[in-house]
Amino acid sequence: MAHVKAGGVAKGNKDSQSKRLGVKVYGGQQAKPGSIIIRQRGTRVWPGNGVGLGKDHTIFAISQGVVQFSTKRGKQYVSVLPLTN
Repeated sequence: MAHVKAGGVAKGNKDSQSKRLGVKVYGGQQAKPGSIIIRQRGTRVWPGNGVGLGKDHTIFAISQGVVQFSTKRGKQYVSVLPLTN
């Protein structure tokens, strides 16, 4: 009675769902209040003027305007500049 038992699924062959991190609204594009600009793990990019920082480090727009990225003292910042007509 030589036979092979039914093979099971290989352990460790699983992968987690992607978290869809990254920049959602780029520099020069318009953002509305409440729109998410960046989803990130930790503060890789810091909030500037016109944006807020969520508890999961998500940066979102507080005011309507144009998104601008800048660097100061080695830190990258994102701001929302108000529209000028």
